[in-house]
Amino acid sequence: MAGDTKQRTTRSALSAELRGFKEVQRLSYECAEAVAAQLRPGVTEREAARMQRDWLRGRGVRDWFHMPFAWFGDRTAFTNFKIPLQFFPTNRALEPGMPFILDMAPVYKGYTADIGYSGSLGLNPVQDRLMSDLKAHRALILDQVRERRSLRDIYDDVERLMTSQGYANRHRAYPFGVIAHKIDRVKERRWSPTAFGFGTQALKGLASDALHGHREGWSPLWSPYHFSDHPPQPGLWAVEPHLGFRGTGAKFEEILVVTDSGDPEESAFWLDDDLPHVRRWAEEKSV
Repeated sequence: MAGDTKQRTTRSALSAELRGFKEVQRLSYECAEAVAAQLRPGVTEREAARMQRDWLRGRGVRDWFHMPFAWFGDRTAFTNFKIPLQFFPTNRALEPGMPFILDMAPVYKGYTADIGYSGSLGLNPVQDRLMSDLKAHRALILDQVRERRSLRDIYDDVERLMTSQGYANRHRAYPFGVIAHKIDRVKERRWSPTAFGFGTQALKGLASDALHGHREGWSPLWSPYHFSDHPPQPGLWAVEPHLGFRGTGAKFEEILVVTDSGDPEESAFWLDDDLPHVRRWAEEKSV
């Protein structure tokens, strides 16, 4: 999907491609739910990350956009994160009531997903509230992408919504402060090396998008900076608004499809509405 923005990219035209991306995204969330169900007091972030790797490899995953992450306790809010190495799993052990986030980006059959799953070991009312309040962010992002507002302006409005809710913007702690990045197909290989936790094949694709976008005035990174001051580029975006409140963090991450259709509903849509956080909000509404 990267590259030729002149080709019409409607939902129907992409249906075959989207099935592949939907399959790997669902596989990722299935992994997150399976691993979350196995978490117990004393399990470390490194062990939780390995559980994700093993589960996915057992189902045929051989390549990654990035290797699985796990964050426990105040690390879910990226407390005092200053350098990229702090994102990698540590020996932080899970305790009762502690929040956690599982984050994985596998490549399966050449299709990429990047997902984030938030939960807690037992009750955690703060994270429950954060997750409930993320619903408004999912709606805001979709509405404004359909309006073709610049990515930078949408980012600012998401941050304003967080502030009005009483939360801190924790995706600002990510490299370049990104709330999203483009994803694409990755050529399947027998051996797929990684570098610093990222798949080299996927990174090459992102770098190619960055070079192509630089020539045309757009970026594959959705950030608060000037290089994201352009309308949404057609393609698939892994979007991850991340809220923080007093040492507790929560986020979702899922694929947003952007097309060049003139029909607002076709111009942007979430790839899948049958995901854990979306089902959670539907259950809350029915209560």
